[in-house]
Amino acid sequence: MKKRLLVTFATLCVVVLISYGGSQLYSLAYSKGETAGYASGYTAGQEVGYQAGRQDGYDVGRQDGYSLGEREGYDAGYRVGREDGYAEGMEAGLGHGYTLRDPTYEQTVEFLREDKTNEHEYIEDVYVCSHFARDVCNNAEQQGLRCALTVINHAEGTHTIVAFDTIDEGLVFYEPQSDERVRPAVGKRYYQCVEPRPGYYYPPPPYDDTIRDILVIW
Repeated sequence: MKKRLLVTFATLCVVVLISYGGSQLYSLAYSKGETAGYASGYTAGQEVGYQAGRQDGYDVGRQDGYSLGEREGYDAGYRVGREDGYAEGMEAGLGHGYTLRDPTYEQTVEFLREDKTNEHEYIEDVYVCSHFARDVCNNAEQQGLRCALTVINHAEGTHTIVAFDTIDEGLVFYEPQSDERVRPAVGKRYYQCVEPRPGYYYPPPPYDDTIRDILVIW
């Protein structure tokens, strides 16, 4: 009987030892397997995530970069284009009434002093009063000054001079052939309206130059 009990107890011990050892081996194997699986899964997941993130980041970054670059490029191009266009427009408009200004009286006197139209030669039927007035007006507009052709209708014909609407002394008239100031008035003879330069005297012309109308053309 004792012998049977000993055998049974020994068998039970062996079973316990086997079970305990198996449990320990399972735990050790599980731990190692988990570590290896984590490492393998982390590496594979990192690679997949990196590729996906890189592609998404590229797409988003490209789109954002393109949008930002397009906006900044547009703004820069708009500014430069506007400046160039404005400069070209100013140059194109000059002399056509869009950028002209009325001068002061002193600016008018200074312009006429520098202008050389009065030195041109008067040639009958070729270069006459209207040509003098035209050239003075064109030269004034090239300087940004507003100048008017002024037609004096008198008893026996017409005569052309120029006018400036100065901002401090109002409308002033000048004889473009001599740069002398003129104060025309209807009913008065034209030669009497010219303010001669010091030492000059203008005799009355052999025709009736009594002013009947003054036409100022801007």
